[in-house]
Amino acid sequence: MNAIGPALAVAAGLGGAGSLAGALAPARVRPLAAGVCTAGLGAAGVVAGAAALGGSRYGVWLPGLLPLAGVRLAVDALSGLFLAVAGAVTVAAAVYGIGYASPGGTHDQPPPGAGPDGASPGGHDMAAASPSGGGHDDGVGGSFGVGHASPGGGGRGDAVGGSFRGHPSRGGGGRRDAGAGSFGVGDASPGGGRGDGAGGSFGGHPSPGGGGHDDGAGGSFGVRDASPGGGGRRDGAGGTYGTAYPGGRPAQGIRSRGAQAVLPLFALALLLVPAAASVSTFLLLWELMALTSLLLVLAEHRERPSVGQAGLWYAVMTQLGFVLLLAGLGLFAARAGGESFADLRAGAAGMSPAVRGTVFVATAAAFTSKAGLAPLHAWLPRAHPEAPSHVSALMSAAMVNLGVYGVLRVGFDLLGGGPAWWWLLLTAAGGLSAVYGILQAAMASDLKRLLAYSTSENMGLVVVGAGAAGLFRAAGDEPLAALALAAALLHVVNHSAFKALLFCAAGSVLRATGLRDLDRLGGLRARMPATAGLFAVGALGAVALPPGNGFVSEWLLLQALVHGFAVPGAATAVVLPLAVAVIALSAGLAAAVFVKALGVGFFARPRSEPAARAAESPPAMLAGMGLLAAGCAVLALAPGLLGGPLARAAAAAGPAGGTSLAGAGLSVRLHHTSASLYPLWVALALVAGVAAAAGLARLPARRGRRRDARLWDCGGGAPTPRMAYTATSFAEPLQRVFDDVLAPEQDVHVTPVRESAYLVRRVRFQRLVPDRIEHRLYLPVLTALSRTAARARHLATGSVHLYLAYGLFGLVTVLAVLVVGW
Repeated sequence: MNAIGPALAVAAGLGGAGSLAGALAPARVRPLAAGVCTAGLGAAGVVAGAAALGGSRYGVWLPGLLPLAGVRLAVDALSGLFLAVAGAVTVAAAVYGIGYASPGGTHDQPPPGAGPDGASPGGHDMAAASPSGGGHDDGVGGSFGVGHASPGGGGRGDAVGGSFRGHPSRGGGGRRDAGAGSFGVGDASPGGGRGDGAGGSFGGHPSPGGGGHDDGAGGSFGVRDASPGGGGRRDGAGGTYGTAYPGGRPAQGIRSRGAQAVLPLFALALLLVPAAASVSTFLLLWELMALTSLLLVLAEHRERPSVGQAGLWYAVMTQLGFVLLLAGLGLFAARAGGESFADLRAGAAGMSPAVRGTVFVATAAAFTSKAGLAPLHAWLPRAHPEAPSHVSALMSAAMVNLGVYGVLRVGFDLLGGGPAWWWLLLTAAGGLSAVYGILQAAMASDLKRLLAYSTSENMGLVVVGAGAAGLFRAAGDEPLAALALAAALLHVVNHSAFKALLFCAAGSVLRATGLRDLDRLGGLRARMPATAGLFAVGALGAVALPPGNGFVSEWLLLQALVHGFAVPGAATAVVLPLAVAVIALSAGLAAAVFVKALGVGFFARPRSEPAARAAESPPAMLAGMGLLAAGCAVLALAPGLLGGPLARAAAAAGPAGGTSLAGAGLSVRLHHTSASLYPLWVALALVAGVAAAAGLARLPARRGRRRDARLWDCGGGAPTPRMAYTATSFAEPLQRVFDDVLAPEQDVHVTPVRESAYLVRRVRFQRLVPDRIEHRLYLPVLTALSRTAARARHLATGSVHLYLAYGLFGLVTVLAVLVVGW
């Protein structure tokens, strides 16, 4: 019996049921009901994908669901692989999401001290306001943001992102803002004052008099007790419970009805996109995936303004990609004489090279944008950090994979392959994304932003493998093309496992501390031992070293590229050595990146009160991460289990290389070469080596009694967290090496006191490592568009006659173009 059809039907039913449960269920059971349905549809996706990878095929046409064309679905081994991966990630993310949306912890906070472009500023910023009335002090983004406001009326002290915060004025109208500080206690002035502790550890105390107002946005404690005076108010948006308000205010963020209703639909779209078998069905499901993911990214827009900006970037980039996809597939269908994938395969051979090249370039640009490849990656480091963490896991471990699926389906399957320049272009884009993404990850101090750039790097490696497979196929070496494509697909699977685990672990840290800034974390290994261990498992996979699961797929990819040196042609002789160098460089930088993330974030001493008070995650969150860690372990120790399925998936994409990859569970063997790998034995050897080294280190201690004594500290005293390496200082040597590529910006601004230029009032040092592609490519375009829009406003005079003339002129122009073209 073919299980694919019933499994897809069950997934669709559970998706609808989960959406209804999220919209209609009471607040207390809403996350549980929606999460269970989402996990169920994910399990159905795993069943359907496993059946397809086992050799089953499925196809159906439902003419009544979509006007004119109907809905066409078809599942083969290639789509089954992406179905199974999306389903497995959905199961773990849904279980994790039940605990993530439960009461307790903090909501996602913006990175303290982040610049307007999301870069990671550093340095020190100390300030003291003048003793006269009207003083104002802002300490944005420094290690110290101490601001003492004036004792007179109207004083204000802002210490945005500082370690400590200022003292408010003692007179009326005083205000204290401590945006994302370690202590955000906002004690308002006795009369009409306001105390804001945005992102602080405590949400502040309201004023005892009338009109007091206290905001503890995002604090670890956001207790909503109104002030004892008339008109007093306390908002603890995003605090411990984040949903219960004194006035019965509805739940917001990820616990809201809208977010819980959209989550199952997003998961369902992730499963159905690989099953689409016509242009109209594919575009419809692709847009459903884009819109539902956008709504989930915006789930917490009321808590942080940066969420709205990230959503805007994501919406613009994804819709531009959809326009390219619509143009490419529309041209393909028009020239093929039909819109089903079967019609496209049949009509591709009769198209001219120019049409085929146009279709490939347009669709490849759209798909690589969805995959997060540079230079079309600008949305990814913005949207992924701002989304709720289990949504980030779904986006980074399942949604971006569908960009790779689109490239493979259109380039290899529907178009039937193409000339070498297609794949050279694809390989160059993948290599650029791999190196640039991991460099930006090395500079990032925002934990989720670091993981987002790591996604761009890993998707670049996958595309390098796909491009190499296309090159080998164009050269006539089908077995080597199948091997390179199988390596790329295996890396898709491995990346999904460890990246979903890393994002979920980062979400646990965020929920416990309210922080994403590695410079303010530390000491979490003792406070959150399970989360630290699970993050270490994911980091081991990301660094591509044994016994991590990422090592196997990158080893296979290197094997394919090295054996490709024998393929004749000048292009392969130049490109393949560069591709090998790119993989080696990205692997080395990835090791530095995750040593920084793990060492500074979990093993260093705590650098803030929220980090020092962190508590372990709820059982549901640990269970979701445990499922992902188990998947990483199986993929690392027994990758041979996927040998047959990967070979069938590669064959479904096009390369007819036979069983180029095989294995007996614990081993991986490559046909047509003498290479083989036994990951379990490698892991056992490493464990034995570490145990032997640890035993040898303990031998001297057993020979005699050890005497403990204090070491000479040169009079410096006990070390403090300020003396340890931060994420910023850890990355500084790499920044110096790649200075010409990263182009860091730094600014020192000295403000003297008004009476004398020799007395310093403030010294401000700020360093930024901006996204250079964004600054050099996107910002000039946005600036030009803004200027054009400002000039075009003069055309909007308010005259109805003028607007009718515009419409008439446009209609005549369109008719003239149609007549000339006809």
